[in-house]
Amino acid sequence: MAQPFIVSIPHKLGKEEAARRLKAGLGSVRSEYAKILQINEEIWSGDRLAFQLTALRQQVSGTVDVAEDHVKVEVTLPWLLAGLAHGVQATIRSRATRMLEKKTTDV
Repeated sequence: MAQPFIVSIPHKLGKEEAARRLKAGLGSVRSEYAKILQINEEIWSGDRLAFQLTALRQQVSGTVDVAEDHVKVEVTLPWLLAGLAHGVQATIRSRATRMLEKKTTDV
């Protein structure tokens, strides 16, 4: 089995707001990447999401831990997808950062 990779994304939202944004953002991830991945399991337990998905017909698993000042994503790719790990890490970091960016409501 491949070693998991970890992506840590800092934020200044607090734990509750970060979790709320991640939960809301997962729907857009589902629709945007529907052609290449299917989320099979998504279980929130407190501030931790455990997930399993199928990507390019390969099983992927991982966790998302939400803390006051960062989100830690840990993903285990099967060996067939391990060569894509660098690109996957960059995509996770980019998408999560967009979900967690502070939105300004100033007029």
